Amino acid sequence: MKIAITSASGQLGAAIVKQLIKEMGSKNVIAIARTPENAAHLGVEVRKGDYNSQEQFDDALKGVDALLLVSGMDAPDKRIGQHRNVIEAAKVNDVQKIVYTSIIGAEEGTAFSPIVQSNRQTEEDIRNSELQYVIGRNGIYIEPDLEYLDNYTKEGEIRNCAGEGKCGYTSREELAYAYSQMLLHDKHNNQTYNLVGESITQAELADLINQVYGTSLKFHNISTEDYLNERVQELGDFIGTVIAGIYEGIKNGVNDVPSDFKKAAGRPHKSPLEMIENYKNHNG
Repeated sequence: MKIAITSASGQLGAAIVKQLIKEMGSKNVIAIARTPENAAHLGVEVRKGDYNSQEQFDDALKGVDALLLVSGMDAPDKRIGQHRNVIEAAKVNDVQKIVYTSIIGAEEGTAFSPIVQSNRQTEEDIRNSELQYVIGRNGIYIEPDLEYLDNYTKEGEIRNCAGEGKCGYTSREELAYAYSQMLLHDKHNNQTYNLVGESITQAELADLINQVYGTSLKFHNISTEDYLNERVQELGDFIGTVIAGIYEGIKNGVNDVPSDFKKAAGRPHKSPLEMIENYKNHNG
């Protein structure tokens, strides 16, 4: 059984490749990347695949039995067509199964909603493809908060507009484990899973970071408008608006959803504390 992973040079794609190597060895794992040399370090066969080119994927998916489609990072209006290029190439090549990394979120009402809408359309396209499928709806990664820790420490606080909303955080490592199981086992076929851990507030996140890192962070809630302006100023219109929309969604409760992780992975999701400790152990 040959399994291919798109966007294999990205952090999630690479994590899934590494987990599949643990599960089945490297011989039957294929990494697909827009720039193949960026995935050469993974130690598997690497094929070229740009989401904008169905022709490249017609070649990249030859002999592939199961495909992990990592959601693209382009603007929402471009993603749908890009993902369709991959789905059509999968059909041409008689790929048996597509597993898609979608996302949790509200389809209306936040600045993040256009991205959620584009993912839901790809979910629908995959369901209509007549291929076997599994859809994972990812929670928010905990890693970016930990990567931003130096900034938080300088400011003495985690500041955003999430209020007392709860978020079921996950990590790339946890997702990689779940997706490897979803690819390998047919019992998951035609299922849609919420891939999240235990839901916590931003204040609880600050407390857990303090516990692991010995910091003294507090959570500072600000208005959605102020946070949007702050993020846009620092990160630009597109990314700044997306980030603000994510925290607005947390405030509105859209990231506090029942978890299907145990069903997908065959084991419980690690706790937020375990994920933070694990990150510290691997990254100092």
